[in-house]
Amino acid sequence: MTLKTTLLSASALALLGALAQPAQAQDQSCPVRLGAILSLTGSLGSVGEAIAEAGQLAVDHVNEAGGVLGCEVEYLLRDDQGQPSVGLDAAKTLVEVGGASVLLGAIQSGITMPILTSVAVPSGVPQVSCCSTAPSFTELASEGGTEGLWFRTIPTVSPQGIIMAEKAVEMGYKRPAVIYVNSDYGSSLASAFEAAAKTKGLEIAAMVPYLQEQASYRAEVSTALREEPDSLFLIAFPADGANALREWLSLGGPDTLMLSNALRASEFVEGVGAQYLNKAIGIDNGQIEGESVEIFDAAWVEAFDTSPNGPALHNMYDAAMTALLAIEAAGSTDGEAIAAQMRNVTGGGGTEVLTGPEGFANAKAALEAGEKVSYVGATGAFSFDVNGDVSGPYVIYSVAEDGGFSEVDAWDTARVDAAVEAFNAADQ
Repeated sequence: MTLKTTLLSASALALLGALAQPAQAQDQSCPVRLGAILSLTGSLGSVGEAIAEAGQLAVDHVNEAGGVLGCEVEYLLRDDQGQPSVGLDAAKTLVEVGGASVLLGAIQSGITMPILTSVAVPSGVPQVSCCSTAPSFTELASEGGTEGLWFRTIPTVSPQGIIMAEKAVEMGYKRPAVIYVNSDYGSSLASAFEAAAKTKGLEIAAMVPYLQEQASYRAEVSTALREEPDSLFLIAFPADGANALREWLSLGGPDTLMLSNALRASEFVEGVGAQYLNKAIGIDNGQIEGESVEIFDAAWVEAFDTSPNGPALHNMYDAAMTALLAIEAAGSTDGEAIAAQMRNVTGGGGTEVLTGPEGFANAKAALEAGEKVSYVGATGAFSFDVNGDVSGPYVIYSVAEDGGFSEVDAWDTARVDAAVEAFNAADQ
């Protein structure tokens, strides 16, 4: 399967707009349009393309099951190029001209936030992110700033920082340095790690931010190395991360490495060389075992002839599938009606439905019979809290000699919650 997503220009979307009213007024007019703003170019490289394919896979499965509200679903994908201004313009076009009923994305928190506050909320369109982990969204939601229209299928970065601090202690590190992308994602994860590390008696040798897409990161690496760290926690996206780590190693930096979730990507490993990563461990969001996860994994292998090991693939599939289930449950493409159903189709208490075309067909049948449904996704069972957040498991990975990834530790949700509670108690 290839990515069949429509990468629409403004003129093409204008033609669509002439044929269809805005999403809030459509009320079951066909097709149902699902907008997505993702980084297909820029520092995320092929990672964004794979995430986009996960959204397309969900749409294909729903259409195979007969679509939504009797309509085919159309997946309108725009490239934010890793730039907030481009993402904002794309979101406006998708909603105001393309008639998108829901917005999926973005990947980077610094792009997701302006889309949420300047497009989704003012337009009354729900926004579901697969990938944005900054705590600022939780804060905004708790203050009423999202008006109940914000959801994400990935946990915030705070647990990642806590877990990686614990792993640093376990690995025997005493003075880790942190080099991090200067974005909401990077600074939030770096701060969470620093706070958790200090509660465990670690000394942070250096906290060094970097700007994306620079030709060289020698200055940042040199700054961190001056403090003689015994290890490095690298919080980066694949292309920039590979460039920074090559300079770290070439300048004599220790190969005792900790890697953030976005670096669980073949592009990063190929850019550095697997042979230089044999002491590295990393963290990523995990999936519990179960039939629903297996259905997604098998569908991905069949479609793309590769394992679904990239970051946020399962989360993106669940973002798209949950949004489409909510539209079906709402019986409408009205934004408030869709948002009101997002928690109703997840979180238990209804007929359990799984991933794949058969799972969505079963959900449609249950909803038509007046039953409540509970979606068990590619990331397992999950529910949205009052702020649109989810909790979930994590995996600690290593890099194999062939460049693949191996699981070395698993943290289920109960273990994650316990670690967060212990940190909160120690931080008082």
